[in-house]
Amino acid sequence: MTKIAVLGAGSWGTALANTAAENGHDVRLWTHNLNQVEEINQQHTNSKYLPHATLVDTLVATNDMFLAIENVEIVLSVVPTKAVREVAKKLATALEEQAHTVILAHATKGLEQGSYKRISEMIAEEVPEAYRSALVVISGPSHAEDVIKHDLTAVSIGSSDESAAKLLQKALSNETFRAYTNHDLLGSELFAALKNIVAIASGALIGLGYGVNAQAALLTRSLVEMRDLGAAMGAKPETLYELAGIGDLIVTGMSPNSRNYRAGLGLGKGKSLQQVTEEMGMVIEGVNTTKAVYDFSKMYHVDMPITSAVYQVLYENKPLRTAVADLMARPLKSED
Repeated sequence: MTKIAVLGAGSWGTALANTAAENGHDVRLWTHNLNQVEEINQQHTNSKYLPHATLVDTLVATNDMFLAIENVEIVLSVVPTKAVREVAKKLATALEEQAHTVILAHATKGLEQGSYKRISEMIAEEVPEAYRSALVVISGPSHAEDVIKHDLTAVSIGSSDESAAKLLQKALSNETFRAYTNHDLLGSELFAALKNIVAIASGALIGLGYGVNAQAALLTRSLVEMRDLGAAMGAKPETLYELAGIGDLIVTGMSPNSRNYRAGLGLGKGKSLQQVTEEMGMVIEGVNTTKAVYDFSKMYHVDMPITSAVYQVLYENKPLRTAVADLMARPLKSED
């Protein structure tokens, strides 16, 4: 049995915590919301984020960071990008008080606004190396709404520390949830963030009334942009064609379970970004990521027309149909 603390009781954090608890591990789920703690512990539900799902009764929630991480081997952070630093600081304080070192994993898909740093870079800056033996990321095609229903799911666990990745792999894997390991932390995080931009574009196409031909073209050409930026930033090329890359791209770019896809769908139907954000009531990671990656494309001199089009729609109020028309009217070229 492995002792695990999961930080963040949103849909994905809850689904991962429930999976590990179902596998017989000692799992504590931390959230700052006391009402959520009481609901999870007493009713074994998390109705705001996973309606109609019943959680295993051995999963324990707490709003006390010190209790959450006491004697655990793995801490898994699953909070929105904008909350990563705040939660990591609380974690660092608790680890220091306990003189405790853990494997520090995360399953957040985004880039920090302003600094454009990856999640592991943010965590490494806030949690001293003395209290973390390894940094690990969980990525891949995995919607919480499907995982909680035990739909067949495969994910990728990336880390330069193979033993740490394998411990988390073993803790999460079962007959419906299969984890693979890889050694590309950078690529796993980068591609996990990039696909959220594509998901917004994909939802927007459907909202505009286009079909699967358009989606297939979008996803395929987006792979080129992801490949080129990944190469410029140091990602391993093979990661793009595995679960952390194309796997995550397909599921996020094609499924209404993706909040980024749903955001794009709303934009395609004529809603403003503010309307979409208010109606969603959850963080749309792809919006901030779009600005970061647009700036990356300039910094690394990578041609990313799809990303640029999404940026123009989100940040320069370019009409969606005009953005699509301009993409289709670009000079003809080979696929290379």
